[in-house]
Amino acid sequence: MMVYHRNKLLRKNRENSMKKIVRSIVVGILSVMTAAVLVGCSADNAKSDSNENSNESSNVNNSSEVKLSGLSVKEFSQDELLTGKHYVEIEVKDYGTMTVELDADIAPITVTNFVQLASQGFYDGLTFHRVKDGFMIQGGDPLGIGLGNPGYTIKGEFADNGIENSISLTPGAIAMGRTSNNMDSAGCQFFICQIDCSPLDGQYAGFGYVIDGFEIVDAIAKNTPVIDGNGTVAKENQPVINSIKVVQK
Repeated sequence: MMVYHRNKLLRKNRENSMKKIVRSIVVGILSVMTAAVLVGCSADNAKSDSNENSNESSNVNNSSEVKLSGLSVKEFSQDELLTGKHYVEIEVKDYGTMTVELDADIAPITVTNFVQLASQGFYDGLTFHRVKDGFMIQGGDPLGIGLGNPGYTIKGEFADNGIENSISLTPGAIAMGRTSNNMDSAGCQFFICQIDCSPLDGQYAGFGYVIDGFEIVDAIAKNTPVIDGNGTVAKENQPVINSIKVVQK
């Protein structure tokens, strides 16, 4: 009887030991996985920080990834695609109006899409939800949090996506925001460069330049309070786009 109980106790101890070993292995694996994720995030953040004044922190749309599930890339017919120069006036509440020249000969899809949205009043009442002084201002999101879209995406017109685009992202350049992992994820969100962002040339679809009222871009960048290093602006502090109107020049 004593032998039986002793053997039973030994088996139980061995089982407990095995459970501890397995638990340790699982914890170790999870720790490694967690560390890998954190290292990846740190690497991304470090890359972003080291290029803060020349890199659109992984995706200019970027505060977060735009929800693209179920969205298709919008196709424009040749008859729809614009050519030549087009002009819009962006009126920002409490700041004034800036005039932007858009070049449809260089970025026909992007300009056509932007002009169509503006003509429909899509941008009226939206905001600049992401502002980074010493970099750029980003707006045009119907949700105001970096996740919105117009219900579709458009083809990304830039070199990394196989399309030549000679518009350099110098101060005053306007370009479409997109996610970091999808070349054709732009839809309605755009950013305007406050400084020289030309190291981003070929990665984002530039489609024009501010030709009047650049001081408004600078004022928004300098005066808008943000809540984190990514330039996120609290809803109550987001500069409001009263309207974007297509005008004749």
